[in-house]
Amino acid sequence: MKLFPKLKGPNRTLAQTVSVVFLMGGLAWASVPFYDWFCRVTGFGGATNVAETGSDVILDETIKVRFDASLERDMPWTFKPEVREMEIRIGETGLAFYEAHNPLDVPIAGQAAYNVTPYEAGAFFDKIECFCFTEQVLMPGETVMMPVSFFVDPAIVDDREGQYVHTITLSYTFYQIDLPEEEIQASLAPQALTPASQDAIQNN
Repeated sequence: MKLFPKLKGPNRTLAQTVSVVFLMGGLAWASVPFYDWFCRVTGFGGATNVAETGSDVILDETIKVRFDASLERDMPWTFKPEVREMEIRIGETGLAFYEAHNPLDVPIAGQAAYNVTPYEAGAFFDKIECFCFTEQVLMPGETVMMPVSFFVDPAIVDDREGQYVHTITLSYTFYQIDLPEEEIQASLAPQALTPASQDAIQNN
């Protein structure tokens, strides 16, 4: 079946070219959410799983989890894990903290991208609570401790490749994002007057 049978010559060629461009654009747009879904389902590329509760099974076998922190080039925060490594039983819920600090005198918003290595461990690394799920806004000079709660799925010991994983590295990279509108308005609003300031104004 020919496309655009009623068109001939250059008009038909142009119509076919435009159709191909729109088709390729649509495929490119759809590939982003599809790739994200694929990574989360398979653990490909170090994507992790999300769980609402901890594991019902806890093994005697242990595994090491290392924590890594980095910043995108223009991100002005400081960012580091509270501890660099912990050893937990497979299936046991672990709790780690990352420290972020805004050294500037203006609010800065950020969001974290993450992955685990080796990549085959991603399908077995389940996060219960994580600061990477939401944007973070730090006020001038503010320091926060951000938790991540997780466990390693016991199914890893039966996986053809996962059974050879003895150390998992959880990495976060913070990048700067636009401030939420409410934070922009708050930073532009005049500071509230203290009672002493109000008295001074009245006395004048």
